[in-house]
Amino acid sequence: MTKVLFVISAADRWTLSDGTVHPAGYWAEEVAVPHRIFSGAGWDVTVATPGGKAPTLDQLSLGISGGMPWKRRDVKRYLDSIDDVLASPAALDSVDPEEFDVVFYPGGHGPMEDLAYDTTSGALLTHRLASGRPLALLCHAPAAILAATDADGTSPFAGYRMTGLSNREERLNRFAKKAPWLLEDKLKEAGVDYSKGLLPLRPHIVIDRNLYTGQNPQSSDKLAERLVADIGKF
Repeated sequence: MTKVLFVISAADRWTLSDGTVHPAGYWAEEVAVPHRIFSGAGWDVTVATPGGKAPTLDQLSLGISGGMPWKRRDVKRYLDSIDDVLASPAALDSVDPEEFDVVFYPGGHGPMEDLAYDTTSGALLTHRLASGRPLALLCHAPAAILAATDADGTSPFAGYRMTGLSNREERLNRFAKKAPWLLEDKLKEAGVDYSKGLLPLRPHIVIDRNLYTGQNPQSSDKLAERLVADIGKF
């Protein structure tokens, strides 16, 4: 059975440049849709967070920003069905990534607060990338690579083709003008070969060797389905 480590942010906020706190967490669609696709494929999914803290749902992701009403209702129903799993995640520093065939990070603004600075996650990402085994990051989750460094202090992701939430998409949020930094900018500073889709809020995925990335919540199903389709190649 294929085993996937599903790493979710434990943050419940995003601290803005003026010191104010914006309630945040994980984005509903980015957890619900890939989790359902992986489970439907018969994969064994282990949810982990920094410190084993139950992740926080960003309530904005169940509002108008989360898409059509029918879609939000479907996502909410699925999240309710896995509530016990989300309420009791493994602590990230207690799992052995080598036991998993796939490592997957969903987004939301939470990773901007914790995973971008988490050394345990950074070490996991560094090792996983070098292993040649599948690693996937969705939307804001590529922020986690900022905690990954090689021995010389450079990013192991430098030179890799990647995507993630674009500056244009981030600025659709009214609070983005107070963001301490924007993901697209930071990925480029890390040496990533960043790309985005022609239109915002449309599915866009990038695959470079064993690294899979999706630009936005709308890329959730496409990214997860591609991983399922490709797993036999690894």
